Amino acid sequence: MPFTSARDTRVHYEVDGQGPGLVLVHGVGGDAEKVFGNVFGRFTSSRTVVRPNFSGSGQTSDDDAELTVDLIADQVSTAAQAAVDGPVDLLGFSLGAVAAAAVAATRPDLVRRLVLVGGWAHSTGPRDQYYFRTAAKLLAADRELFKRFSALTGFSAAALDRFGHDGLAYSLADAWPPPGIGRQLDLGGRVDIRPLLPLITAPTLVVGFAEDAMVPIDGSRQLSAAITDSRLVEVEGQGHMDWFADPSGLIKLTADFIHDPA
Repeated sequence: MPFTSARDTRVHYEVDGQGPGLVLVHGVGGDAEKVFGNVFGRFTSSRTVVRPNFSGSGQTSDDDAELTVDLIADQVSTAAQAAVDGPVDLLGFSLGAVAAAAVAATRPDLVRRLVLVGGWAHSTGPRDQYYFRTAAKLLAADRELFKRFSALTGFSAAALDRFGHDGLAYSLADAWPPPGIGRQLDLGGRVDIRPLLPLITAPTLVVGFAEDAMVPIDGSRQLSAAITDSRLVEVEGQGHMDWFADPSGLIKLTADFIHDPA
């Protein structure tokens, strides 16, 4: 179980495989295993896959102070440098996409190709403020209600029906969310990386989900519009977390992009 240090934090990360680096960054309430446990093995034959846990997830520890995009971006870049030599391909999901974009903007020497999945550029608008404040209030008041809210906004209606009554009951019994999710939610409501996006020079793939009620697809559109020569893929019929159940589509998009010689 490797660790490294970034600022005053002890950063836990997982590393598997061999070859050039591929870094996978989780989102709010996730961790290296929960989000990418059924993904990383598809790349380890040709890539050294690094899965950092930023503050609030996994075994990463800090002083419990307010989180910032700068901090979690530093945690991601430090883990990448500790695990592999040379530039890496970097994929971030949700808040991890925010962190990944910040790394690419501030450390262009470190990022070869960038994949932003279900991300957003800022959360200053009325809808996003309303969403994050509602989520925080539910988390503080009743964790089961928070889990129900997260499922209803995180998955499409079709995905929830596929889980069935038993699957949804099982999800309510799960130990999730982790204790650090409140700090991550707070940061999610304070995101504004718009000044950084024009600084990104790495070839970039932006993936958004058309049925996303947690992070509406307009967030992906804003990212793509602000990043020079980025490519936007809008996945029809899927919510924010539908790909957890079947990541094959995202794996193919990512593999095709990072292996593209152009």
